[in-house]
Amino acid sequence: MSGTLNKVMLIGHTGDEVKMHYFEGGSCIGRFPLATNDSYVNKSTGERVNTTEWHNIVVRNKAAEICEKYLNKGDKVYIEGRLKTRKWQDEQGKDRYSTEIQCTDFTFLTPKNENQPSEHKPQNTPQTNTPATSNSQEVSSNSPATEDDDLPF
Repeated sequence: MSGTLNKVMLIGHTGDEVKMHYFEGGSCIGRFPLATNDSYVNKSTGERVNTTEWHNIVVRNKAAEICEKYLNKGDKVYIEGRLKTRKWQDEQGKDRYSTEIQCTDFTFLTPKNENQPSEHKPQNTPQTNTPATSNSQEVSSNSPATEDDDLPF
């Protein structure tokens, strides 16, 4: 393989609101922590152990504005992006490193029933539930009829 790959996919819960930073020229970035959980059984004690890993998510420009508008603390979200390590200096002049997820794609997984304006509620519910039900009913009820009509003899 001649190329390399730097890809991260996470599903987790936001640990805080999106913090926005605006720059000259109109660009912006949003930052928020994302928690992913893991659980396993300790073989020596037989106990279930739960661990939480925190990830620093960075979203840019229009995507950052969308995240700021719709993401709240505790929301579940799918994040896709790449790892980026930044080097910076603290107050004492010591070099520090920070690893972040540079988000390239995301999907909100928490339903927004109460936070969305009322005009969005009717549109989301029927589109996700009604078409699948009506299509499956139409296919099952129309299939025998269309087979009889399409027969060449």
